[in-house]
Amino acid sequence: MLDPALFRDEATEVATRLAQRGDGLGDHVAELRDLDGERREILPVLEAARHAKKALGAQIGKAKRDGEPTDALMAAGEEHGATIATAEARLLRVEQTRQALLLKLPNLAHESVPVGVKLAGARFSVLKGAGAKLSRALINFMLDLHTTEHGYLEVEPPFLANTDSLTGTGQLPKFEEDLFKIAGDWDLYLIPTAEVPLANLHRGEILDGRVLPLRYAAYTPCFRSEAGSYGADVRGLIRQHQFDKVEMVAYSRPDQSYALLETLTGHAELVLQRLGLAYRTVVLCTRDMGFAAAKTYDIEVWLPGQGQYREISSCSNTEAFQARRANIKYRPDGTGKAEHVHTLNGSGLAVGRTLIAVLENYQQADGSVRIPDALRPYMNGLEVIRQQ
Repeated sequence: MLDPALFRDEATEVATRLAQRGDGLGDHVAELRDLDGERREILPVLEAARHAKKALGAQIGKAKRDGEPTDALMAAGEEHGATIATAEARLLRVEQTRQALLLKLPNLAHESVPVGVKLAGARFSVLKGAGAKLSRALINFMLDLHTTEHGYLEVEPPFLANTDSLTGTGQLPKFEEDLFKIAGDWDLYLIPTAEVPLANLHRGEILDGRVLPLRYAAYTPCFRSEAGSYGADVRGLIRQHQFDKVEMVAYSRPDQSYALLETLTGHAELVLQRLGLAYRTVVLCTRDMGFAAAKTYDIEVWLPGQGQYREISSCSNTEAFQARRANIKYRPDGTGKAEHVHTLNGSGLAVGRTLIAVLENYQQADGSVRIPDALRPYMNGLEVIRQQ
C-alpha cells in the first residue's frame, strides 16, 4: 500500500505517476487529499475534547472529595463526551474510506520503467517498421489464400454496424457490454468482428438456392471492450480492445452446411500449415460454444513463450439461428417456398495471434526472427528480421 503522506506532500507527482499505471487512477489523488485534510481537521478537535474531558474528570473527583456540587462539571463532561463520539465516528468513516481507496491503488512505477501506450491507454499496441510490415504481410497472405485458392469473394465492409446487424448475428442484446457504442444519436457500434457485416450482407433477402454456397472473406480491425476479462491475458498482444482479423463467412443450404463447416475449418488450418506452425483442432462442448453456434471447432496454435496452445481461430455453424434473426432465406431451385439459409463463420485467422506465433516459433538463438517462406513474397523477399 502507498504511504498516505505521499498524497499530502507530493500530490502532483503521485497523480502523474498513477495516471501512467491506468486511466482514472490519478483522479483518486484529490479525493485522498480531501480525506487527509478532513482527518487533520478532526484530530485536534478530538484530542482537545479528550484532554478537556480528562481534566474535568480530575475536577469532578476533587469536587466530590471536597463536598462541592458537580452538576455543572458533569454536564460539561457529557458535552465533551458527545463531541468525542461525533469526532471518533467521523474519523472512523474517513479512515475506512481512505483505507479502501489506498487498497485499490497500484504501486508507483520506478522511474526506469517505460510509460505505456499514450495514444489510447491499456490493451492497445503500436507496431513499427518490420513488425508493422509483417502484420500487413499476414493480412495479405491470408486474403490471397482465401480468395484465390478457396473461392471466397473479398469484401471491404464498414467498421461500424447498426443495431439490426448486431442483433442479426447475436451480439445484441446479450453482449452489449462487450461493444463500443458510438456516442450521440448514432445507431452505430464499432464491429467486434467482420462476421457482423458479412453475415448481414443479405439481411432481409431471399437468395437463389442454385448459387449457394456464397463465401465472403474480409480483413477488418475488431473492437471489443472485453468486459469481465480483467485478470485474463491483460498483458501483451493476446487480448486487446482493437485487433486485426481476416474473417470467413458462408451462406449455405441446410443439407450442405456441416460439410461446409469441415471445409471452412480446413481453410483456416491451411493458413497455419503454409506458415509451418504447429496447431491442434478441437470440438467445443456445449458450455464453451458461442451464443449463436450450433457446432464450433477451435483451432489452437502452439506458443512457445507460454508453453501452451492458444486459440487462433473459431469456426462455427450457426445453422438457421442467425438467419432467423436477420430474416435471410433461399428458394432451393430459385422458385417455390422460401426457407432459412444456414450461416457459417470462421477466423482465417486472428492476425495479432498469428504474428505472436510467427515471432515465437521462428525466433533464432541470436534473437532474430526467420520469415516463413509463405510470407517472404509479401516482405519484399526479406528473410530475417533483426533487432534494430
